[in-house]
Amino acid sequence: MSFLLDALSGLCLLTGGFLCVSGGVGLLRLPDFFSRVHAASVTETLGTPLILAGLALQMGPTLDTVKLLIVAAFVLATNPTATHAMVKAALHDGQEPLVGEPTQESTPGKQEAEPSDS
Repeated sequence: MSFLLDALSGLCLLTGGFLCVSGGVGLLRLPDFFSRVHAASVTETLGTPLILAGLALQMGPTLDTVKLLIVAAFVLATNPTATHAMVKAALHDGQEPLVGEPTQESTPGKQEAEPSDS
């Protein structure tokens, strides 16, 4: 039984860690505010509770496990709400979502290639 709990805990920790890292990559790579907020909110809403569940499985039935579950419930309740509030504020401020294929000007860190002299 201990091997099963360790395997399940490791799976939760690895999956949650991968989701949190992919959210960070999405923050760096995506072209506009709305895409970045979406990447961060989706990965953090699922990644953080998975990491906390993996830690709770490692700890066993203790008071600290109850605290981790309370934190996970708080994250699941507040993260989507905060994301919705940020997006609604951006829309209210007049910012428009990027629609269609991003151009060179809208993608940060990308510059046009210099024409070669052949």
